[in-house]
Amino acid sequence: MKTDAFALRHIGPRENDLEHMLKTIGAATLNQLIDETIPSDIRLKSDLDLEPAMTEYEFANHIQKLGNKNKVFQSYIGLGYNAAIIPAVIQRNVFENPGWYTAYTPYQAEIAQGRLEAILNFQTMVIELTGMEIANASLLDEGTAAAEAMALLFDVRSRDQKKNKTNKFFVSEEILPQTLSVLQTRSSPIGVELVIGNHEEFDFSSEYFGAILQYPGKFGQVNDYTAFISKAAENEIKVAVAADILSLVKLTPPGEMGAAVVLGTTQRFGIPLGYGGPHAAYFATKDEYKRSMPGRIIGVTVDTDGNRALRMALQTREQHIKRDKATSNICTAQVLLSVMAGMYSVYHGPKGLQYIADKVHASAATLANALEQSGYLQTNTAFFDTIVVKADAKKVKTIAKENEINFYYIDDNTISISLNETTSITDLNKIVAVFASANGTALTLIETLSETNHFPENVNRTSPFLTHDVFNKYHSETALMRYIKMLERKDLALNHSMISLGSCTMKLNAASEMLPLSMPQWNNIHPFAPLDQAQGYQEMLAKLEQQLNVITGFAGTTLQPNSGAQGEYAGLMVIRAYHQSRGDHHRNIALIPSSAHGTNPASAAMAGMKVVVTKTLENGNIDVDDLREKAILHKDNLACLMVTYPSTHGVFESAIIEITQLIHDNGGQVYMDGANMNAQVGLTNPATIGADVCHLNLHKTFAIPHGGGGPGVGPICVAPQLVPFLPTNPVIPTGGENAITAISAAPWGSALVCLISYGYICMLGAEGLRQSTEYAILNANYIKEKLNGHYDTLYSGENGRAAHEMIIECRPFKEKGIEVTDIAKRLMDYGFHAPTVSFPVAGTMMIEPTESENLEELDRFCDAMIAIRKEIEAATLDNPNNILKNAPHTLMMATTDSWNFPYSREAAAFPLEYIAENKFWPTVRRVDEAYGDRNLNCSCAPIEAYIES
Repeated sequence: MKTDAFALRHIGPRENDLEHMLKTIGAATLNQLIDETIPSDIRLKSDLDLEPAMTEYEFANHIQKLGNKNKVFQSYIGLGYNAAIIPAVIQRNVFENPGWYTAYTPYQAEIAQGRLEAILNFQTMVIELTGMEIANASLLDEGTAAAEAMALLFDVRSRDQKKNKTNKFFVSEEILPQTLSVLQTRSSPIGVELVIGNHEEFDFSSEYFGAILQYPGKFGQVNDYTAFISKAAENEIKVAVAADILSLVKLTPPGEMGAAVVLGTTQRFGIPLGYGGPHAAYFATKDEYKRSMPGRIIGVTVDTDGNRALRMALQTREQHIKRDKATSNICTAQVLLSVMAGMYSVYHGPKGLQYIADKVHASAATLANALEQSGYLQTNTAFFDTIVVKADAKKVKTIAKENEINFYYIDDNTISISLNETTSITDLNKIVAVFASANGTALTLIETLSETNHFPENVNRTSPFLTHDVFNKYHSETALMRYIKMLERKDLALNHSMISLGSCTMKLNAASEMLPLSMPQWNNIHPFAPLDQAQGYQEMLAKLEQQLNVITGFAGTTLQPNSGAQGEYAGLMVIRAYHQSRGDHHRNIALIPSSAHGTNPASAAMAGMKVVVTKTLENGNIDVDDLREKAILHKDNLACLMVTYPSTHGVFESAIIEITQLIHDNGGQVYMDGANMNAQVGLTNPATIGADVCHLNLHKTFAIPHGGGGPGVGPICVAPQLVPFLPTNPVIPTGGENAITAISAAPWGSALVCLISYGYICMLGAEGLRQSTEYAILNANYIKEKLNGHYDTLYSGENGRAAHEMIIECRPFKEKGIEVTDIAKRLMDYGFHAPTVSFPVAGTMMIEPTESENLEELDRFCDAMIAIRKEIEAATLDNPNNILKNAPHTLMMATTDSWNFPYSREAAAFPLEYIAENKFWPTVRRVDEAYGDRNLNCSCAPIEAYIES
């Protein structure tokens, strides 16, 4: 046994388990199982052409050497990214803690109360700092948050504006360049016309529905936008403000100026630069727009006993429900990062944030004074942390580089300098020395910081913020450590038990893949640093792109999309650009099977395409006859087919090559949703089935952890004809020769977490990747057979096999009054997170164990499901007071003096023997979803605010 082989540690079942598992399944060998699962005409003929697998030790040395090629300069580039101090207590207990980074999206609220509270803290922080009424659980980055603001304001136009087809959106020339690029990408397909200009010269005409301003401006100028927003409101123009969140500690909140939306990034609240991400954007708006608000909102409700509980609110807003009528395709947040940013505010509190903001502003003011004394002109009339200096940029750049300092060079005679919380007096003196050397003046040392405010009194913040107890009681490390641990104990994550979510691939996130994220040579690089300072990153990212090309069989990859839904959108926008380059501007029909993931039609609508739904057969497969009929009907305007493979039902459809050829024959391109790529890697690939573009969920197949609902990475891989259109960035050019504008803010998206997938592929190698896929299929089929006779599997392949996941039928249990939700809640008592509930078929469960789960865990899960099946048999329609309807059972229930249930406490809490060894207690009883929507509250408030009189 090669005990240093990473595959041995990543893959759950042991070699001596294989015979038993295959016997259960009814296959002689693993190869036979795979042959019976994947059609022979799409099987790869040889192993992937990848370098030999590294051991964990070899990878650790490799990534250290590669990281040493990055040069960590003092970066004062700004443009929305600033060096930040990660409090060690947060780095160790959240960022590096699998209890936080391996949790799933909190759809099962009763076992996610800790994460939900942490996100509620984040929302409260955002609401209070921005002066707005409601905030969401975070978005992907500032650029995409700005695009979501534009879409929201377009959606909530007045009746007259919609009638008159008012479609102009004003963008201040002060906007960050990467934000403008994302706005350009997102505006055209939905019919919005951008007008870029000086806000002081804006004419407020009736042709506009909205505007966006930057606060402070991209190079630091602070403007009072009160008059602008007031005049805009008089003309029915709603205003979004992209605001630096730390500046709002000192500056008047945009909400107090009348803004309709306030957005930005929380990166500087204790989140590493990471060469561009992942970072948590924030988004706040008015209560009246909550139904159009993108992303997730955490709200307060009550449980069965009337106790306070948290859950995700207003889910009917989501693209899964609205599909092609959705204004957003957001399917994730940046939860791990929003938790960190929220904890940063909890740790520092209002006084701590005030101290940090004062220090940053004082540093900028002191530097401005020192440079003016050295003969330089500083041109910002009001600023928070960024000054603009007139100087010989070429001369300054040469000297700064020698001193390992980065500024942003606006032009040959203008330099922008953005300071941050890491900036010390020593750092300020180094900056002054650079400029003194550039013009030959004597160096005057800075000894203390100036305390003068360099912005007008009328934009000086006077309102209080972070007044809730949570921001005022955990300021010692001991206190915060215990608070974080208290919340962690309320959450069920992968470090407790299997999370067998169909289509979500909750596999091992190996420690050896995660460790590099904490290394300063990887997490301290500014995304707009010169390329020669990021050679380690450039090598790693290029190698990862090449690895993904090999895995998918495609010719090119962009890593820029920072979620799966962003990847969908990017793929469709590249297809759109391809058609337009050929003069086929009219090709706008997207064929989408009725079983498709909800983000598919939402993404197509956002890309300016018209969705035509195709039928699905009773066996779950695409109705090829219906597809053919619609492809031929729309052949003159066909843009693409969006297809998930293997299907959302967990089946490798044997007609896939016929399907893709049909689309090509009628002038379309094939977009393959990569959500189920964990059943393909090393055995087949998107190019082989005839696709032209696919997105990959690196947070699924390639081991980036879900982080409680983010971060994610959704790169797209494309065939040769689409490579020229891969997206670029306005600051650091990327992409193809005819690149579309930016999909997300940073050139390589969430580059830091790409290290995880890079490590995953390097340490598994071709053989390990293939084995991972084989064992994912093995584990799924093992569960399928173990549950056979207890639950029916809804769909199977032609040989009766599942792919990497399967759907079990739960609808007949309604005869006994049991819903699929009851099974999901009861599983919590057995120590398991529920599989995917009611997707893609209402009243069913979709189970995906992944390759990382061992035989013992698979058996425990099956034992739990079989025990629940027996409990279902004992239920009766006329008696809802049963063990399933009352689930989950909390510790408080089990230890209370009174017990008014027709079953024992032991049956409720310890139904199987294994549970006693590792009991997980849900902290609340079943949450009341309807109450939470009727009484929406999305911030920290006293318990009295939630309890009906």
